[in-house]
Amino acid sequence: MTGKIHSIDTFSTLDGPGIRTVIFMQGCHLRCKYCHNPDTWKLDDPSTREYTVDELMKIIKRSKPYFRASGGGVTFSGGEPLLQHKFVKEIFIKCRKEHISTALDSSLYIASDIVTALLPYTDLVLADIKLMDEEKSRRLTGAGNRLILENIKLINEHGTSIWIRYVVVPGWTDAAEDIESMANFIAELECVKRLELLPYHPFGSYKWDMLGLKYELEDISPPGKESLKKIAEQISSASNKKVYIH
Repeated sequence: MTGKIHSIDTFSTLDGPGIRTVIFMQGCHLRCKYCHNPDTWKLDDPSTREYTVDELMKIIKRSKPYFRASGGGVTFSGGEPLLQHKFVKEIFIKCRKEHISTALDSSLYIASDIVTALLPYTDLVLADIKLMDEEKSRRLTGAGNRLILENIKLINEHGTSIWIRYVVVPGWTDAAEDIESMANFIAELECVKRLELLPYHPFGSYKWDMLGLKYELEDISPPGKESLKKIAEQISSASNKKVYIH
């Protein structure tokens, strides 16, 4: 069995607790207008490197001392890692045997039975909520959000820890009613341990140009600190969850 991998970051402190090896998988069904890595969309990109389970485990195990010292581990991100769920599951099973903590960074736009199959081997899910409104979600990402929200509920019912990530895109995701709706949703989820606000930035727009794609958000500026602080306070007040601003 092999996995199609876009890139590997062996010393990340952004995608879960502690120092982590982050595996960015190839392939994604969503088409988010602010995507930093549109070069991960195609699952069968000829430039993608394929790794066997054993090849990737050798890379992961090199960082075990850093994992132990920092409370870190391995995170599968993307693209959408669950498009290659069988490969991810084999790695997670081996990580369990090596006492390496496991995390999924996923949009959760995937069949629920796939999510269920991974949960016994997953310590943490970093879940993206794009938007709570169905039609706004379609305009921003190319897909509705019902499956995503149902999968977040499923993970919560399983008892797996969840970190929610929300990208603040001025004019798209920062409306007070959308923020309130998300806060009310996560208030009911006891397994949500952290919520991260990620300010929109156009740093990945050059990749769109390289791929011949039109970047539609080029006229949008990143949100200001005061705007982010106000959104964080609104979410924290309504959900009783701690909010972190990146």
